[in-house]
Amino acid sequence: MDVDHIKVFIPSKDYEVSKRFYRQIGFKGEFVSDELTLFENGDCQFFLQDFYQEDLAKNFMLQICVQDIEAAHSLCEKATDKLKISDVSMEAWGKVFYLWGPSGELLHITELRQF
Repeated sequence: MDVDHIKVFIPSKDYEVSKRFYRQIGFKGEFVSDELTLFENGDCQFFLQDFYQEDLAKNFMLQICVQDIEAAHSLCEKATDKLKISDVSMEAWGKVFYLWGPSGELLHITELRQF
């Protein structure tokens, strides 16, 4: 198998609120269907779906690697549709903060340490 790329499907409790949230944190959305939007930032893409199951959403985690964690944190702090955001912390592998989206999904925003 020669994999080209992988796209995840993120659940949304309120599809319109979730679309707005991902735009607020720097992703551009492209209409796919009434129940599906393709979001992208640079070469990274994911689908937001108009589908919600509480257990799935509350256990959904996604790592988003960025070049500038402080700029990303500043942008995400301003997002009005987030549930919660942590401070930036330092780990052995780099810096991270946690951002909970409007459906309870957890985004690990990371700046990986250069080895």
